[in-house]
Amino acid sequence: MNGFGRLVRSEWTKLRSVPRWMITLGAAIGLTAVVALLTTAGSQSVGDGGGGGGGAGAKPPRGHQDGGTFAYRELTGDGSLVTRIASQKADESWAKAGLMIRAGSEPGARYAAVMLTPGHGVRMQADFDDKASGDGTWLKLTRTGTTVTGYSSTDGADWRRLGTYRLGGTAHLGLFVATPATTKVVRQFGGESIDSLPSRTQAVFDRVEPRPEGWRVRGGVPAPPGEPPGDEAFTWDGARATLTGSGDVGPDLYDDDLTRMTLTGILLGLICVVGVTVLFVTSEYRRGMAGTTFTVTPHRGRVLAARTLVLGGVTFLAGAMAAVLSLVLARPFVRESQRGDLALTDPVVLRAVLGTALLAGLVAVFSMAVATLFRNTAAAVTVVLVALLVPRIVATGLPLEASRWLTRLTPAAGFEVQQTFQRYDSAMGPWAGLAVLTLYAVVGLALAARFLTRRDA
Repeated sequence: MNGFGRLVRSEWTKLRSVPRWMITLGAAIGLTAVVALLTTAGSQSVGDGGGGGGGAGAKPPRGHQDGGTFAYRELTGDGSLVTRIASQKADESWAKAGLMIRAGSEPGARYAAVMLTPGHGVRMQADFDDKASGDGTWLKLTRTGTTVTGYSSTDGADWRRLGTYRLGGTAHLGLFVATPATTKVVRQFGGESIDSLPSRTQAVFDRVEPRPEGWRVRGGVPAPPGEPPGDEAFTWDGARATLTGSGDVGPDLYDDDLTRMTLTGILLGLICVVGVTVLFVTSEYRRGMAGTTFTVTPHRGRVLAARTLVLGGVTFLAGAMAAVLSLVLARPFVRESQRGDLALTDPVVLRAVLGTALLAGLVAVFSMAVATLFRNTAAAVTVVLVALLVPRIVATGLPLEASRWLTRLTPAAGFEVQQTFQRYDSAMGPWAGLAVLTLYAVVGLALAARFLTRRDA
């Protein structure tokens, strides 16, 4: 172990003894932060995260939206609400009509809901996430103590429990409708455009118990451009309640991932990382020093392990510093524009920072393995950058499904670890993407170890 420790110190000494390598790693940190600063400072758009109506300054989480029309009464203790969806008019398969209980009327408040959708049947949703599915047109929502339970039925007599949720204190219980906007995505190499038009939905509720008399309403029905004012959001004729609304409740697949946008500068930083890592390996062969290294340490696998530890560890720290500095510099601009926050205390933001650091470390290990295999600077740098960057560029001009598969099958999947929520163009989950890059690095190391022990220095 002492011998391996000395080998690690030796490899570290080699790295830090070349000033231009350390300067380049410093430049990787600086470039990443500068891109973050320019990206956020130059953005003039202001978004509310898809929320709609009520609650000054309140917003749903990034990647979610909280719109639609909600007719409700106040609930201080136990209570229930039952209805049948008599009819539903909507153009979107994920339009929603049903029952909801909320901690408040402001956007982003905690809630649970049971709903009927044209294309996906009965669903139960809580805090912007889909929880369960059912069938029928009858819906029931009850609260006993702090336990909220959702039910569905085909006949109003035989009820199927969909799920439970915890929500205590004073709450709002009522009827709601919501619908996603009609969205068109145009993709082309180097970028894309997203056009979104609000859509409307309307539902008629009967057999409502208790009767919705004197209820308050959150939300409204904006009229399309050039048309007269929209329908009244909520009416009750003594037998049926009619709700009309626009805007959705749930995930917003087209929202901006501010954290990922802020960390995009890591692309430039990784180019520096690749250059340093490859040169660290190939310069020894170019100068004829590899023979000396392997004479002093005949166990070449130990040399490879020491380099992996040094290069992976140093670039991990550089990636972490770059990510943290990027968020610190960008945060004031993001908060000023009221688009959200980039607080490191947010678990998903912290995970993106840690993931960016791991991304940098794994790219360094992958680059070192490729450089060991090729022993040529230009060839190794080209292979690594093509594997990392070309899929990200080409993917923007491909159909979505082809784009996703291209990302999943290449080391570029590692960039998925920077996402903080699932978007329409996400190829896979954050840790799954990092696992793909890890697999490339591990396979590359295995091949490098095999060739290293069978080739002359």
